[in-house]
Amino acid sequence: MSTVEVMLQKKPKPGFISGPIGKVFLQAFLILVAIVQIYPLIWLALFSLKDNSEIFSGDVAGLPKAFLWSNYTKAMSDGHVLTYFMNSVLVTAASIVLVLILSSMTGYAITRMNWKLSGLTMTIILLGMMVPIHAALLPLFIILKNLSLLNSYWSLIIPYVAFGIPMAVFILGSFFKGIPREMEESAVIDGCGIYRTFFSIILPLVTPAISTVAIFTFLSCWNELMFAVTFINNTAYQTLTVGMMSMVGTYITQWGIIGAGLMITTVPTVVIYLLLNKQVQKSMIAGAIKG
Repeated sequence: MSTVEVMLQKKPKPGFISGPIGKVFLQAFLILVAIVQIYPLIWLALFSLKDNSEIFSGDVAGLPKAFLWSNYTKAMSDGHVLTYFMNSVLVTAASIVLVLILSSMTGYAITRMNWKLSGLTMTIILLGMMVPIHAALLPLFIILKNLSLLNSYWSLIIPYVAFGIPMAVFILGSFFKGIPREMEESAVIDGCGIYRTFFSIILPLVTPAISTVAIFTFLSCWNELMFAVTFINNTAYQTLTVGMMSMVGTYITQWGIIGAGLMITTVPTVVIYLLLNKQVQKSMIAGAIKG
């Protein structure tokens, strides 16, 4: 028997983590990490139910003496958080839909169709990932002003879509490349056209990538402040990030009401992640296997 065969027959000794004691320590460590990650959200929820006197009394992290649910009511009415929330939902939803439609079609055309300038087009699109937001702020402001689009939803949707497409094309294009050509050939034999093949066969195969793009686009649009504070001055079109900043008063600031507004801002992000986290994990696993 050769040395290699002897080494293959030898079973590796169980490590510390694989043993029962190691598993207990690993579970305890993961629980500790989960508590550290979740605690800021719990702290924000408790913070939003207090008033200024209790917040500045020194017991910031403790339970509120009286749960002031009225902070949420005041944030909705006096702070116009509901208006800001609906504006953010509208702008973010429109941006996600446009980014998914444009990037999926673009990525499919570049990676699955044979034409001369496909590589150059992909390079030009990916160059958009290198353009910082601050460098495009002044040119975008001048363009939107000349087009009379300032103080409108389109003043945010257009830049958000433009900056979201490069990353989306990169992610979706890498998934399109991994789809066997036989799938499209079978669809053509069965009589499917290009659009039916794309929407009925190709898109369902890249659902994890679509979910990943949707989450990344949501986070970038929902939390964006630079464009929102520069392009919109009208309260009727302001988003949550600008609205939260405007709630800080010059002389008196109701921090409990601001905490309620921040809690309302945070909840959609958590909900979206809980709904789509499995798809994102599938996308990461698939990308690792392909890499």
